[in-house]
Amino acid sequence: MISKKELLFQIVLHVLVLLFFSFDRNTGSIVVHRAIFLLFYGLATVGVTYYLMPKFLYKKKYWQFFLGSAIVVSIVIVIEEVVLEPIIFPGTKRADAFPGVYVSLLGILPVMFILSGCKFGWDALKKQAQIDELETTIQESELQFLRSQINPHFLFNNLNNLYSYALQESPKTPEIILEMSGVLRYMLYESKEQLVPLKKELEQLGNFIRLYKLQIEDRGEVQFDVDEIEGEYRIAPLILIVFIENAFKHSQSGQSSDIEIDISVKLSNSILEFRCKNNYEPGFSLDSVAKGIGLKNVKKRLELLYPKKHILHIEEADNSYKVFLKLELEKI
Repeated sequence: MISKKELLFQIVLHVLVLLFFSFDRNTGSIVVHRAIFLLFYGLATVGVTYYLMPKFLYKKKYWQFFLGSAIVVSIVIVIEEVVLEPIIFPGTKRADAFPGVYVSLLGILPVMFILSGCKFGWDALKKQAQIDELETTIQESELQFLRSQINPHFLFNNLNNLYSYALQESPKTPEIILEMSGVLRYMLYESKEQLVPLKKELEQLGNFIRLYKLQIEDRGEVQFDVDEIEGEYRIAPLILIVFIENAFKHSQSGQSSDIEIDISVKLSNSILEFRCKNNYEPGFSLDSVAKGIGLKNVKKRLELLYPKKHILHIEEADNSYKVFLKLELEKI
């Protein structure tokens, strides 16, 4: 069904074409017989644009479309030569000779090409808008799916740690539960938007790091440095947390002492630079950790949310694991 916008577009287009081809510059007025012919051409073109194009052209049935268009043009010429011209020009023989048909063809084709071409362009723009909307919907669905994986991933890792502390009857167990509840509250309720304030995200990173520092206790040192953030910026939630979680997993799984984790965040002219470095015991394999669901998840989210606006480097060398992420952020 034709929309109001398209109907208005077609009316304006037909009026403009009518005025352009029927206006006589010598007399400064509209030639009536030209206007009549143009109205007839416009009606014929409606059959091409609203029947032949959707039924054949858009379904890639090109021969049927061109054959149908040729039939329409032939019918228009016959009606013009046999019916309209004798009525408009009685007593003349404009339709009795081949040149009359040739002149009619030269008059019909430009008008039909213009009207059909504009209709084709309108349909192409509408189809592109539908494709863009579909791609956006698919992208949002994929992002929602990727984000939904973060909460179970976080719970799985931390519940295992909490279970071991509970078995040991550690006095830090209640504090760990409290910190976990705060981080989960943010994950579940406050990070549903595609982008969140950067300061809020960094605040939650601090809570998350404190949670893991409780589990490390006196087995090492954790540094978390954040430069003063000037201005209000937005960032995709739960992006940086994955790299920090991996750093703690590397260190805790691979060694029991001398843990070193260094995390820094800097912002300069909307460019965020995130660095995370941790050590691990010689001989410890990072394959199961570095290639886990969390890292794959965040790489995919970066591709979707920051196409050509991020740089991610991960380096494993000298018993250390380094992550460098540069993001171009949006300003609120």
